[in-house]
Amino acid sequence: MNFTYPKNEKLKSKITIGLLFTEGKSVSKYPLRLVYKAGSFDESEKIKMGVSVSKKNFKKAVDRNYFKRVLRETYRLNKHLLIDNLDQPYSFMFFYQTKDRLTYDEINTKTIQLFEKFLLQIKKEE
Repeated sequence: MNFTYPKNEKLKSKITIGLLFTEGKSVSKYPLRLVYKAGSFDESEKIKMGVSVSKKNFKKAVDRNYFKRVLRETYRLNKHLLIDNLDQPYSFMFFYQTKDRLTYDEINTKTIQLFEKFLLQIKKEE
């Protein structure tokens, strides 16, 4: 099992991010939200993941950066749930959507629940 978050897995393309917001679907598990879109990339990666924390909820960049680090870490440790069950490439945007300051363990638990909910949703769509 590979617990890394390499550069080629990071979502950086403005075009892809724009498509996520216009055509993407969403799944939520309070306080996390995952916006996703199936699609192919130039590279051989199965997943492209971006992370975002609202400036509206956390005014200080220090706080936003902390929660972005936590989201990236929980993704990194739990991405095997996604990779093992996906048959096509996906783009994801991962959001933290509350003013509440949850602990790392709470966010990790919610991330696992969110990924499981996402997998159930794509099974229904097929």
